[in-house]
Amino acid sequence: MNVLVAGPHPDDQELGMGGTIARLASAGHRVLLLDLTDGEPTPHGTRERRAAEAAEAARILGAERVTLGLPNRELVHSVAARHLVAAEIRRFRPDVIFVPHPEDAHPDHVAGTRIVEDARFDAKLTKTDLPGEPWHAKWLFHYWATHLRTVPQPSFVVDTTGFAARKREAVLAYRSQFVENERNRHVVEWLDAAGTYFGSRIGTATGEPFHAREPIGLTGLEALAR
Repeated sequence: MNVLVAGPHPDDQELGMGGTIARLASAGHRVLLLDLTDGEPTPHGTRERRAAEAAEAARILGAERVTLGLPNRELVHSVAARHLVAAEIRRFRPDVIFVPHPEDAHPDHVAGTRIVEDARFDAKLTKTDLPGEPWHAKWLFHYWATHLRTVPQPSFVVDTTGFAARKREAVLAYRSQFVENERNRHVVEWLDAAGTYFGSRIGTATGEPFHAREPIGLTGLEALAR
């Protein structure tokens, strides 16, 4: 299965669902981390350094990575941005797409989610100038980004037991963001606490929450067994 995890900035995917990414990759699925922007400027980062950190984080999780280079802090929902993402969807041909929850305090996250959701539709169109063959990802789910200030009810929680340490390692690969920036050091503690909490909701050591707008089909109850 091909899984595309889109993030407005490098590190959003690791923060929101790093344990799930590691679990999917470990199970043999092909996972692509698609960064809409390069995430810079930041107080302690540079474009070159952030790119190296992002590459290392992807390696730790066992994922591939592509950065599109749309403008950070000024990400806007536009046809041009949608088509840029749609072209990547056609190239990678994902079965599943993950994006940040649509309710978010960061304007880049809100715009990024709209871009990817619409690009999913654009990618299936015929008679367009988009490169590649039409493709439609069957599922699209939302993950909880760190700028999400509400606590919505998840549609499902993924058991990330055994992968929380790898998530932490991938997040800490962004030294410019979570080691050298004192204001962000507490974020890793938040992630640990959230992982424990959501795991407790499904009876596991750790977990990560997700939202689904569309119905999820089951062929049986075996997938619910523990």
